[in-house]
Amino acid sequence: MLTEEQIQRYNRDGYLVVKNFITLDDCQKLKGAGDRIIDAWEPERDNPWLFSNVENKIHSSHQYLIDSSDKASCFPEDDAVNPETGKLNQDKRASVRRIGHNLHMLVPEFKRVTFSDNVKAVLHDLDFIQPAIRQSLLTFKQPFIGTKVLPHQDGTFVYNDPLKVVNILIGLEDATLGNSCVFFIPGSHSEPIRSRFIRNPDEKEFKEGKMFVTVGEDKKYDDAEFVPAEMKAGDCVLIHGQVVHKSDKNTSPISRQIYAITAIETHDSTYCKENWLQPVTPFPLVYDN
Repeated sequence: MLTEEQIQRYNRDGYLVVKNFITLDDCQKLKGAGDRIIDAWEPERDNPWLFSNVENKIHSSHQYLIDSSDKASCFPEDDAVNPETGKLNQDKRASVRRIGHNLHMLVPEFKRVTFSDNVKAVLHDLDFIQPAIRQSLLTFKQPFIGTKVLPHQDGTFVYNDPLKVVNILIGLEDATLGNSCVFFIPGSHSEPIRSRFIRNPDEKEFKEGKMFVTVGEDKKYDDAEFVPAEMKAGDCVLIHGQVVHKSDKNTSPISRQIYAITAIETHDSTYCKENWLQPVTPFPLVYDN
């Protein structure tokens, strides 16, 4: 799948754009599958804390995140709910920020792409011996309200020891400078993971609703260091677990959808029990599906 030159670029930069990774027909099928999930979503039933001033708002939102590990759960954009009316500002399909984190097992269209020959070939080319899918997400940059993502390393949120993680971001729509494509600091994957977003080890605080904590501290980055990685629909970008990347708020009228697959090495590598997402059933092995 990958040429020797592409592998060298990935190893040098910590990311790589791969052209024509899936077909445009597959892009439409995945978008349609996402629409079906959103149409079945009832925000006031599934995310009631967004529409009221309940005291356990943080606890409820944290529990919803934890429970999403084996579901296809909808998470709305930060600006999707009007604080004065307690209602969505716009149509449901224009309000969702992401759907996760088990699309790869629950939804046939996403499962087929996740365990496709192209995904297997890329992981083989990146020297994964026994890769497993840790999570999958359909992410949106909704027109005008698509949330800004601060500079981070994926290893902050998913960590194995030794660390070997790759995120495969598949563009279902064009991702450009105009609608907030992803930006990278080339070569930053040589730096260690600076912070970890984990389950709170304090059992008392966890039960009281403070389920997550961040340990360590991210450094400040110069915007001039970041390079855009524009993609056409059907392209993908491979993201090393340590490379620093970000995306800006989408202030344009053009949406940007991405299907994101996170693969981890399981051969001689231990998935950390501190990670916020813990499997309900074993993570599925890619080469066995």
